[in-house]
Amino acid sequence: MKKIVVLFVVLLFTGFLVAQDVTYKKLPSVNVKTLEGESFNTSDIYNDGKPILISFWALWCKPCKKEMEAYNENYFDWVDETGVKIYAVSIDDARSTSKVAPFVNGKAWEMEVLLDPNGDFKRAMNVNMIPHTFLLDGEGKIVYQHTSYYEGLEEEIYELVEKVAAGESISSN
Repeated sequence: MKKIVVLFVVLLFTGFLVAQDVTYKKLPSVNVKTLEGESFNTSDIYNDGKPILISFWALWCKPCKKEMEAYNENYFDWVDETGVKIYAVSIDDARSTSKVAPFVNGKAWEMEVLLDPNGDFKRAMNVNMIPHTFLLDGEGKIVYQHTSYYEGLEEEIYELVEKVAAGESISSN
């Protein structure tokens, strides 16, 4: 009986790890909005063969705002060195969406900000917890993803971005 329980736990854990290693051939096609209120289809996210970071966040999420601030502080250097493009996808609902643009403008974020008030893109990407960041390679394939934020994580993410920009393979965590 003990062997069966251990085997079950191992299989369950292995299944969890495999479930976290999701890669897509391309991003799902979902309509979201820009800060200017224009419609934008997520299948149009493209960066001319260079890496892309897509980070889901919300105004009410303190770790999300810390992560986005860390990305913004490094954004110009990262773009110069790797060509990376960052998309910050707000999942704030319709009641608080109007507060996103003033917040972003007040912080002078340079990255592209998209609004997903209905959570359609979030659901299509299987995002259950934020902050949740995806790293895409030059072909638009998801090569890495993570949830949560801690100080210094942006340096780890940047190392992965450098590898992807150089065409190196990275293992998904």
